[in-house]
Order: sequence, then structure tokens, then C-alpha cells
Amino acid sequence: MTTNRVLGLVVCLASTSAFALESGEVLINGFGTVGVTHLGGEGDGRGYGVSGQTTDSWRGEQLSKFGAQLSYGITDTVGLTLQATAKAYADEWKANLEWAYLSWQSTDNLMLRFGRLRTPVYMYSESIDVGFSYPWLRLPDEVYSQVQLSNYEGADLIYSLPSSIGLTSIQVAIGQAKNREEFYFDDKFDVDYSKIFGASVSLATNDMGSFRLGYVEADIETEIRGSYIDIFGNPGSDALLALDKDKGKFTSFGYQYDNGTWISANEWTHLQVERDGAGSTEAFYLMGGRRFYDLLVHLTYAQLDEDEGRQSSWTFGLNYNVLPTVVLKGEYKRVDTRSGYDGVFVRNSQEIYDNAANNITNGAFGVPVRNYDGDIISVGVDFVF
Repeated sequence: MTTNRVLGLVVCLASTSAFALESGEVLINGFGTVGVTHLGGEGDGRGYGVSGQTTDSWRGEQLSKFGAQLSYGITDTVGLTLQATAKAYADEWKANLEWAYLSWQSTDNLMLRFGRLRTPVYMYSESIDVGFSYPWLRLPDEVYSQVQLSNYEGADLIYSLPSSIGLTSIQVAIGQAKNREEFYFDDKFDVDYSKIFGASVSLATNDMGSFRLGYVEADIETEIRGSYIDIFGNPGSDALLALDKDKGKFTSFGYQYDNGTWISANEWTHLQVERDGAGSTEAFYLMGGRRFYDLLVHLTYAQLDEDEGRQSSWTFGLNYNVLPTVVLKGEYKRVDTRSGYDGVFVRNSQEIYDNAANNITNGAFGVPVRNYDGDIISVGVDFVF
């Protein structure tokens, strides 16, 4: 398979808006990751990651996933796209319908889409499950752990404008996402998102890489409760977070560059949720790498800052193209927190209570807050077909 064919396949999986199928034409593609990961340094079985699936045992749930995508041209301008995945979330494997939408190519430059769509939050949101489309085996947790919502029901429009310096694309999205199950404090809870509005502007230049600026907001409704045993040995339960259609706002800026030899990917984000008690969250990563024939060597620094403290990490990765559509990846990530901040490490409701009791009683009861650190090793294979 030629390089151009592989690139076309990845773009198709990442954003079918780039392709207008003829009437009756069908495209079926697949993708997946098979990988394992291990956390060293926190030897108490503690979880790490957006759903806590990286622990001190070698496990595949955090990384492994499989997907298929079907695109069908109903007419020369109207198409249907379906994308389904199978992946683990909080130790439970599930089948997910990630994309299910109708698209209308109203002009050469304007496309409208209606149905279930990817939430335009991150630079890699459209291809977040297609590991072949980015250099890491696991996307930088400091940035990609912040917003768990991956899709919504609604509509968007994409306007593309070619110019002498490259292709400019403008996306505007509206919709909602009800009864989404998300992972917080070592448990799962239902979250509702209403009045979702998103907008992004991207510029894919001919020689200088790609730039993307995005903004998404939504009204969030949820109640996250935690159970614990108090200092007197009595069971208790409290709301750790209660949101009643409070506004969440997420801003991001990204840049990618790849000239075949040198590669770079960078992203900065800012998150603020009204009345969540956490203040604002800022995160970023900076990645640079170089190819040596079929081998890619890359290095990433990432940082996550909240009012509570900071998490930072360094990731060193090696990728080897076994085949044009198969990449073997290995990564070592060193992650640290400071100021008693848990970062992307999982802290359950009992620990939260114990830390609060220690703070209130000036150390007489409970457990003082602590810093977390670890060495994460990940090995796996990304593929598309």
C-alpha cells in the first residue's frame, strides 16, 4: 500500500467530511490498538488515567480498542457515516456507536452534518480512537483526561476555503449529550450536557504545518456522590460535586508539523466549570520527534495545572513501521505531582474524606495529602485497514 493511500485512509477515518462519495458507493474501514501498560512507583494498586485502568499490573484495558467505519453515498451530495468501537471503560468492555450521521455537501466548500458526531474539543478529537493517526501510544494524559465527553447528538457545519498558503476550515457545532457515563473518584456517574456549542478554525498550510483554535461550551448537570467511613467508624455519604446546568468552557490551541523527517505536535488548553470549586485548569504538551527511515524517535513534555497543584511528565517514545498500515510503539513516561495534588492519579472518596479530616483537625485525624509519582511503560501496535 502506498504512502498516499495510507494517508488517505487515515484522513478518511479521522474526518469523513473530506470525502464526498458517489451515489451507491460504500467504504468500509477498520482500525485498532492492541497494547499493554504498567505503572511503577505507586505499588498499592492505585489507578492512573482517565478511567483508572493503568495500575501496577500489566493490563491491556487502557490502550486496547477496535473499531470499524462505514461510509455510504446515498446520493452524490448526501452520505451516511457510521463508526462503532469496542473498548474498555472503567474495567468494563463496551460497544459504542461513536458516529452516526447524515452529511450534505451543499457546495464544494460547505458540508452540513446531522446526527451523532464527535465533540470538537481537542486537536485529535475526530481521530481520538484511531491511534495510527498520532505518534503516541497513549495521548498526553495531562490534556486528554480533562473532558471525557467524546460525542454528542446535534449538527455541525464545516466550511473549507483553499488559498495560496493552504486550506482554512471553519467548524460550528450545536447539540446535546444526555446520560453519558463518566469516571470520577474511582466510580462511574451519569452526566448530562445541554446547549453544547463549539467552534473551531484550522489552517493546514502548504509548508509550515497545521494550526487549530477551538472553543466549546455546555451546560453540565450531574451529582457525584462518594461513600466513606468517618473518623468515628460510621458510614457516610456526601456530594463531591453537584452541578445544575452550570456552564463549562473549554478553549484549545494546537499545532502540528510533519515534513516526513521532523515531526512536532503541541496543544494548550484552558478549562473552567462554574461552581465546581476547582477554579480554572490549564494544560499543555510539547512534542518533537525525528524519523530515521521506518523508526520514529519522539520526546514529549506535558503539564497540568489546577489551583490544587501541578502534574508534569516526560515521555520518550519509539515507533517502528512494521508495515505501511501497522506501527509498533513503545513509550516510557515519568510523571510527578506536587503540592499534594493527585493529578490524573485516581483518588477515591474515602481518601478524599481522610485528607479533608486531616486538614480540618490539623493532623489529629485522617491522612495528610500526598504527592504522587510513577513510571509508566506502554507497548502496543496501532493498525488501520
